[in-house]
This record gives sequence, C-alpha cells and structure tokens, in this order.
Amino acid sequence: MNRLNLITLGTKDIIKAHQFFKELGFDTSIRGTESNPVIIFFKNEGTKIALYPLEELAKDVNNDNPPAIANGFSGITLAYNAKSMKEVDEVLKKAESAGATIQKEPKRTDWGGYGGYFTDLDGYYWEVAYGEDWEFDDSNMLIINDQ
Repeated sequence: MNRLNLITLGTKDIIKAHQFFKELGFDTSIRGTESNPVIIFFKNEGTKIALYPLEELAKDVNNDNPPAIANGFSGITLAYNAKSMKEVDEVLKKAESAGATIQKEPKRTDWGGYGGYFTDLDGYYWEVAYGEDWEFDDSNMLIINDQ
C-alpha cells in the first residue's frame, strides 16, 4: 500500500467551498449540478503525503497561538483506491495486522463500489475502496473524467 489517491475534505457548505477553491485557481469537476453538487473533484496533477509531529505542526501553523489539537472526526478522510475487491480485503487485513482499527467492514457501497474504513494509529480515517469502472494512469493515480 504505497499510494494515496484522494484526500476528501468535509465541508459545511459545499457550494461556498467550491467557489472558494475555484477562486484560488483549482480546476474542478462536479458530480451533480452547480446548484446541488453531490461531490466535487479537484483535477490535481498528483498527491503527496508527509508525516510530521502533530505538536510541531500545530506550532508551524501559529507558534504563538497554536490551534487546539482535537479528538474525534476532523471531517477529513484519506483514500486508497484498490484495483479489485480482493485488494480491498487484503489492504484492510494488512492495516488491521499493523495496528489499525477497522471502522467499517468492507461491503458494497451505495455508489456501486466496494469498500471499508480503518483508522490508523493517530486516528486518521482511511477509506479503502474499489470501483468497477475506475481507471488508473501510469503513476497509479485514479483518473477522474468529466461526465
């Protein structure tokens, strides 16, 4: 499991959030309509992740008044997009063996895929999912086409 495909940000107002990110220059693709989006994807050229001590990261945000470190669900999930249902099961078992907590056993999803969730050792939520129509590029990044 050496790839991170999607970082999903929970938002209180998806329309306002979409406008904000468009103003920052992000190219987006909407599922649903402009007035009633279901989900919005960003057409980024790649995704990277880094690990950094939490307390130090909070200080990096504001050394004089670091943000409070909260417990519980932050509204962010990380996604690993598998290439088969078998891979979903294997990755979740591997994560559990490594110390993760399974939060949702793998099953068919309401969007037609298959997946489950685990939390890592720091409590971050990871989705492991498979979609029958998914395609990947040469860098194993999920291809998200406009519809």
